[in-house]
Amino acid sequence: MDKATVVGLLMAWVALVGSALWEGTHLSALLNAPAFMLIVGGTLGVTMMSYPLKTTTNISKVLKNAFFEKHMDLAETIRTLVKFSERARREGLLALESEVAKIQDEFLQKGIQLVADGFDMQVTRSILENDLAHIEERHHEGEGFFSTMGGYAPTLGIIGTVLGLVHALGQLEDPSKMGAAIAGAFIATFYGVSFANLIFLPLGAKLKARNAEESLVRQAMIEGIISIEAGDNPRITEEKLKVFLAPEQRTAVQREKTAARSEAPGPA
Repeated sequence: MDKATVVGLLMAWVALVGSALWEGTHLSALLNAPAFMLIVGGTLGVTMMSYPLKTTTNISKVLKNAFFEKHMDLAETIRTLVKFSERARREGLLALESEVAKIQDEFLQKGIQLVADGFDMQVTRSILENDLAHIEERHHEGEGFFSTMGGYAPTLGIIGTVLGLVHALGQLEDPSKMGAAIAGAFIATFYGVSFANLIFLPLGAKLKARNAEESLVRQAMIEGIISIEAGDNPRITEEKLKVFLAPEQRTAVQREKTAARSEAPGPA
């Protein structure tokens, strides 16, 4: 589970409710079933209108990506590609056929299979880049779904407040009830703004960051696969892929290599 998502979500809502209670607001004053129904049901409804039905039905899987981190270690991916490059350099591209079944990532597995099958480099790159483009498109739909919800929720909150004020103004003959009615009317705006900024927009941003991270790893895979197929020296393959690493990651990888060399037994 992604601790940052869970802790951040809880922290935001605890801060919101805690500040309200600190000011002396009774918790029951923040509860309004009609406003909740309008914000949640209305926001989901208008967002469904904005996207294909398949996007809505798959939203639970997308939401899972925000709360459960799919670990993709870029440095480990580079080490794996360099290892494949070394074997291909020694034994030829066909030797990679035996590695395909061991690869857990479907994208990398497909790329290495294309290399082992002897596809032209341009064809291999075209196939993998098209696959990546479709993956990114699906991911953009998921992140966009929550961002769209974040855009609609405050507007629906305003609509709910207007409806509440209409109801409140209908009680002018009883001024004693107007204060509570007006306060209740603004709960819809409170829900709309809160849900947008404490749930929907942060989830959309988290999915966007997660998708960017995954896309970077996939791009590194493509460059590594093409470098292997081109017959590049493994060191060249490694240098090509290190540009995808952040500076601190490059330093860590270099330290690992230095440590490995120092531990390697010298000539007898």
